[in-house]
Amino acid sequence: MLRTVITGVTGRMGSTLMRLARSSRDFAIVGATARQGSPVVGLDAALAARMGEPLGLAVVDNLDRALEAGAQVVIDFTSAEASVAHARQCAAKGVAMVIGSTGFNADTRHQVVECARSIPVVLAPNTSIGVNVVIQMAADLARVLGQGFDVEVLETHHRMKKDSPSGTALRLAEVLAGSLGRNSEDLTFARRGWIGPRPEREIGVQALRGGDVVGEHTVFFFGEGERIELTHRATSRDQFGKGALRAAEWVARQRPGLYDMANVLGLQRT
Repeated sequence: MLRTVITGVTGRMGSTLMRLARSSRDFAIVGATARQGSPVVGLDAALAARMGEPLGLAVVDNLDRALEAGAQVVIDFTSAEASVAHARQCAAKGVAMVIGSTGFNADTRHQVVECARSIPVVLAPNTSIGVNVVIQMAADLARVLGQGFDVEVLETHHRMKKDSPSGTALRLAEVLAGSLGRNSEDLTFARRGWIGPRPEREIGVQALRGGDVVGEHTVFFFGEGERIELTHRATSRDQFGKGALRAAEWVARQRPGLYDMANVLGLQRT
């Protein structure tokens, strides 16, 4: 069994991961964390995650303490800043990581890259197996269709999501740009006022927020007289959890380095 620590166990993904890992014969939860000052610190981890039957493992507010039981992997869906701090702690202890947090900027991502010199890290804005297949398909479609189609990315999430656009939408835009020979300067994140005709190389990325939408991403290829839409809709967070657990099993066997879900799933690099 893979000795696993789960961070942020009271969060949406933390509690999902706790439930899924606990129900699997392949994982042993040996540590659980919550932020400093959280009222669940010191409580049984299962109760903190609202799972009912006690786990016999207390929630702690410091990852170093959670790693004391000999963890092999940490699964982290907290925040970019917290994930960087956790990556440093894992690097110091030689423990592999799966990071599903979003909102990374160039600096915080660079700090994770530095940690990945010492440990294997899967950094993925979306751990759903289905959405990562869609990302691959979007890249392939862009290459086949070429320059004759206008490309747009639209994402929709629940009202509580803090970052915009989503990390998945940004990843989609990156792979589309790479397939079409474009770069970050061709990405447009907002349109307002008298903007003039659409530039030929432009890739639009737009975000909607509302309700309890788990996550939806659509890539539009607009041509003359035809349109192609490639959509992934998440109706449960379980698929993110299942993908993260699959990534955890994979990364625990790897050498130090920075990986993504394409590596985990054996998809063609884009």
